[in-house]
Amino acid sequence: KLVIFNHALPMCRAGFPGHFGEPWSGFDAVEIDFVIQYKHLTDAGYNVLTYDFRNHGNSGAANGGVSGIGQWEWRDCVGVKKYVDNHDRLSKMKVGLFSQCLGGISQYAAITKHPQLFENVLCMCSPMVPNMPAVFEAFSELQGISQYQELIDLELIKMGGFPAADMAGELWASAVKMPVLMWQVLEDSWTKNPEDAQKTFDLLASEEKELVWIENTPRRFKDGYNYFGRYPEKVIPFFDKYMK
Repeated sequence: KLVIFNHALPMCRAGFPGHFGEPWSGFDAVEIDFVIQYKHLTDAGYNVLTYDFRNHGNSGAANGGVSGIGQWEWRDCVGVKKYVDNHDRLSKMKVGLFSQCLGGISQYAAITKHPQLFENVLCMCSPMVPNMPAVFEAFSELQGISQYQELIDLELIKMGGFPAADMAGELWASAVKMPVLMWQVLEDSWTKNPEDAQKTFDLLASEEKELVWIENTPRRFKDGYNYFGRYPEKVIPFFDKYMK
């Protein structure tokens, strides 16, 4: 049994070192340790294959160092799946996905563009998947510049990226048909929940899907991305149900 595990922006396959100070703490001064989450999976009998997206971790720079929030990164999801399918041992394993945030948007796009490649995937854990218009709206409100959404889009395009509306899980969600477990922070201060997450979840074409709300916190990094590390009893049974 194999779980292909990816990461959020601006993290890497190991997690996020916000507790080490600047520059990371300028984003959020918290530690996110994915290795703890990998151990939950390996202790439960799963193999884990994880990777750094382009422009993250130990992967090389691409696209001028600009993130496309899925518009380019879907290729990395395709690449790792092709690697698995052509590997002597991994190709014989049952496959599930853990695709979060940037990784979730990218995975949805990959499934949309190459559906046949993911037909043998049994399930997907897909936490914290956003739509960037809601993220930029929330961030600009925090900075007192909410009236400048069009200018923000223009600056993104000038950098070589995409407008916010082109970087969204909702664009690709309808192609996802496998069983999905999603969790989101209900009062997330960095997006517009519950409506934003609920919209993406509702668009998933999966017959079997569940959305778990993390309540009583606004902190996306501290309490959203660390959820699996703290509560494996919710996540492991999901994989067991579809992969055993």
